[in-house]
Amino acid sequence: MFRDLLNEAYNAMRHNRRRTALTMLGMAWGIATVVMLLAYGNGFGTAIQAIFANFGTKLMIVVPGRTSMQAGGQKAGQQIRFTLEDVNTLTTNLPQITNITPEVDTHCTVQFDTRSYSIDVTGDYPNVESVRALKLRSGRFFNPQDSMQRARVAVIGSEAKEKLFSGRNALGQYIRINGVSFEVIGILKPKMQEGDDDINKVVYIPFSTMNDIKDTHYLDAIWFNYETPYYDRLEKSARVILSSGHKFDATDRRAVFIFNLMEQVHQFEVVTLGLKILLGFIGTLTLGIGGVGLMNIMLVSVTQRTREIGVEKALGARRADILLQFLAESLTITFMGGILGIVLAYIVSLSVGRLTLYSAVAKNAEAGDIRLIIAPGTLIIATLILGVVGLISGMVPAIRASRLDPIEALRYE
Repeated sequence: MFRDLLNEAYNAMRHNRRRTALTMLGMAWGIATVVMLLAYGNGFGTAIQAIFANFGTKLMIVVPGRTSMQAGGQKAGQQIRFTLEDVNTLTTNLPQITNITPEVDTHCTVQFDTRSYSIDVTGDYPNVESVRALKLRSGRFFNPQDSMQRARVAVIGSEAKEKLFSGRNALGQYIRINGVSFEVIGILKPKMQEGDDDINKVVYIPFSTMNDIKDTHYLDAIWFNYETPYYDRLEKSARVILSSGHKFDATDRRAVFIFNLMEQVHQFEVVTLGLKILLGFIGTLTLGIGGVGLMNIMLVSVTQRTREIGVEKALGARRADILLQFLAESLTITFMGGILGIVLAYIVSLSVGRLTLYSAVAKNAEAGDIRLIIAPGTLIIATLILGVVGLISGMVPAIRASRLDPIEALRYE
């Protein structure tokens, strides 16, 4: 029976090739629009993930501030100062922390040969490489042994390398930081950089060696990453722990600033989901226009084939048989158009390539641009939408055809 339905649908489509082709093209354009819009939403989400991955997603940066509330007998306005004891306290009391590093930085003169520039120099633990998602282009990062030996070694950012060495090889060379000699052991890959941000013009040295340049008793910041989905609870716990040691109110957000990147990630995830729903709705409306066209064509077909329907009913065809006949024809046009539309969407997505997003405002940000990503989930959603539209568009003319009176149908001219 299924084969007979397909044969009847094929014969009816072949009899009206031009009309069938135009209807199929309308459905193809509609499903291609759905797929490409959903692919754009996927590409936007992937671009946002790449932007945050550039800095590290499960990352918190803790910076000392001044109290704005009275607590523990101390008046407001007290300066909070971090030490290595705070790093140890956080490590001991927060098992969710995977890597933590103190940070002391300074803006000082860095020299190589006759070249001299004012560059940010930061002292960290060796695990800063994973904490700050740093990627090496060449060489190596300083290790725990370098820290223990207070080795004067440095890892330089890509822009710092260009400033100091231009096209020359930097590995193994010695630079002077405020007059102190350091060996360059590694060069970092460029990171996404907005405007005048100097994220690539940084020199990293071991925290233990930083004391040769600047007093490291008080820290400028504490960086750590973690493994827990409850980032808001972790931030609250960090505030409570630090407040007990420094005697400030745990609700005083000015005493300690905590930059929690997962908050922004979550906000953009909500925006991305909303964008996907909006684009899917717009694509469904476009496909619905093609469905209306299919419905109109099938209603015309029912009118033209009224006598044929009358003959079929006179020969014993049931209402269900007539309904399935026209519904099969509608669904065949729908899914053939769907296959054509998906192929068209793939061609367009491959042809378009990269759509500018973050690279419009940042350097080295090609990974933050949008690429049309046709994921398996996108095809499943598009197919479901296509099936619903095709079914609704085909049911109306099919029901009309099945309800025709056989005597009136045979009299139709």
